[in-house]
Amino acid sequence: MADRTVAQNRKARHDYFILETFECGIVLTGTEIKSVRDGKVNLKEGYALIRNGELWLVGVHISPYEKGSYYNHEPLRDRKLLMKKHEILRLFSKVREKGLTLVPLSVYLKEGRRAKVELALVKGKLLHDKRDSIAERDAKRDMERAVRHRNRDE
Repeated sequence: MADRTVAQNRKARHDYFILETFECGIVLTGTEIKSVRDGKVNLKEGYALIRNGELWLVGVHISPYEKGSYYNHEPLRDRKLLMKKHEILRLFSKVREKGLTLVPLSVYLKEGRRAKVELALVKGKLLHDKRDSIAERDAKRDMERAVRHRNRDE
């Protein structure tokens, strides 16, 4: 069975240079995984940090499950990410020394069962970098449009 993407953080690709990506498991409660399967996840303000040798996902909003009763979860609670210890230590040294950040790029269901987070080690873009990215994207779009029109005219 193929992986199914539940949520993506498109803004992260615009605001940051992505240096490296990782796949992490995520610890969820029963109502949280049901909300994730329904696609009720918002990664926009999310980031990851290392606290006491553990990796935590902070600021990700998972909406309360509609059919959940008083067992429902807190939408913005910190969630533990699952990663091997040596990978966490390597990330910790990079984040601490170089001033890099850990940002979630997407949440997806692997093999239809387990929720995974694609985590990226990123460096922030400056304003002129963002403008360059936009100009590059627009130029690429214009070239593709010109090729399409040329092929249609022939």
